[in-house]
Amino acid sequence: MCQAGEDYAGLAHREPPPGPRPGREQKCVKCAEGQPVVVIRAGDAFCRDCFKAFYVHKFRAMLGKNRLIFPGEKVLLAWSGGPSSSSMVWQVLEGLSQDSAKRLRFVPGVIYVDEGAACGQSLKDRGKTLAEVKLILQNTGFPWHVVTLEEVFSLPPSVLCSASQEPAGTEEAYKAAVDSFLQQHRVLGVEGCASPAQGEDQPHPSPSQEPPGVAGSPAAAQTEALSRLFTSIKTLTAKEELLQMLRTHLIVHVARTHGYRKVMTGESCTRLAIKLMTNLALGRGAFLAWDTGFSDERHGDVVLVRPMRDHTLKEVAFYNHLFGVPSVFTPAIETKAPEKASIHRLMEAFILRLQTVFPSTVSTVYRTSEKLVKAPREGCATGPSGHNCLLCMCALDIDTADSATAFGAQSSSHVSQMLPASTKMPTPPCCGAGEGQAQSYHRAVGRSGDVQACIIEQLCYSCRVNMKDLPSLDPLPPYVLAEAQLRSQRAWVSQEIQEYLITDNDDEEEKEENRAEPGHTQPCTPIKQEGENTGLGL
Repeated sequence: MCQAGEDYAGLAHREPPPGPRPGREQKCVKCAEGQPVVVIRAGDAFCRDCFKAFYVHKFRAMLGKNRLIFPGEKVLLAWSGGPSSSSMVWQVLEGLSQDSAKRLRFVPGVIYVDEGAACGQSLKDRGKTLAEVKLILQNTGFPWHVVTLEEVFSLPPSVLCSASQEPAGTEEAYKAAVDSFLQQHRVLGVEGCASPAQGEDQPHPSPSQEPPGVAGSPAAAQTEALSRLFTSIKTLTAKEELLQMLRTHLIVHVARTHGYRKVMTGESCTRLAIKLMTNLALGRGAFLAWDTGFSDERHGDVVLVRPMRDHTLKEVAFYNHLFGVPSVFTPAIETKAPEKASIHRLMEAFILRLQTVFPSTVSTVYRTSEKLVKAPREGCATGPSGHNCLLCMCALDIDTADSATAFGAQSSSHVSQMLPASTKMPTPPCCGAGEGQAQSYHRAVGRSGDVQACIIEQLCYSCRVNMKDLPSLDPLPPYVLAEAQLRSQRAWVSQEIQEYLITDNDDEEEKEENRAEPGHTQPCTPIKQEGENTGLGL
């Protein structure tokens, strides 16, 4: 046994020195020569140059594999100032430089949406953020647009209309477009010149490229209306969903106004995995292929693409740190919110905790999203005129109010509760047929009960659940209310004249009836033949 008087100093000198750490002798898994600086996964240690090549290849491969962006096409980069979107802008900037081996051939532009009013920021803080944003955007050399979220109160109702979309180009069409683009540049002799984004578009910035000042914009009335809208929403989950939809509407409107056909977003693999699980909890399982896939064609002429969907947040953080990618910190609406404040925060904490224990969690969920097919549910009700949801622009995935389902009963009871007693009883029109009926209906729709019922009927299941946290739908932007009234009026007029329209189904039914009754047609033929024979004989 040990004794108190024993001296153990000599034993300490006889202990072997600690051996070198295994990581110090490890080499890069790619080149097997360089000193590793980052470890992405267990056993995947990369040096600086190999990690950059690996990171850039992921971005280029995602664009080249899908082949949705044609040469010379205008692409709008949605930049939020965060790490992922900043890395996306940096990849495009390096891809258009002269030192790039295979230069990108599209014409980029950048848009930044100021959401300070929805997050409760003061005008002073918003001004400081916009100053940093302006400095970074000027250094990119791209055409850029800074808009405020308050501008959704001046959007036209046409934003909610899915414009006609041209059929997707085949692989042969893409190759032909590339050959034509290269041939045109050879003829013009501009192969060694600057890229289109850094050429003629840069010296002539449009007026919308100047960031809004603190005093001049936005209007005080619009700021107050936006603050009142988000203050009236009860839950943080509904606030985050509505903020995302309004932001998308504003970006799509700017893209259409300036002729952009594609919009790039910087959603990473980790964010898409969290979004997939969150949307399942929110009842958006039918739209996962659009919400998490590479391309989102719900808006028709403007397609949203996600080229950063193969990069994890860990890879993005390493790349931005090693290569000095600038970014701007802007507090979001869920900043400093507790873990259980919303479904988004709860699902994010759940996925990230699983990722720390099981490192393949994010990749497993993400690979599942790649297998989803963009196909609507069979037999789903698409509204009176086949319109999409007013807010998320997806197909209506709900049953009618009189269907024998739990959701149908819930919808009918919810709509009946929102309607006042005076509007439940049908009232005859005060004017005659034609224009007078349309005007009287328009006046009836103007009442608050009818407006809320019209809006609720034109929302998908997930948006209906979120709108329950909004006591009154009056604070919504005017373009949403106007489009809801217009759709309801068109549906009412279409129903009124439905019995006077001749459709293809009516023609088919008449043909089937004629085929089913051959007795009416067979006697006519021999009578004509007898008459003709008798006439010839005489």
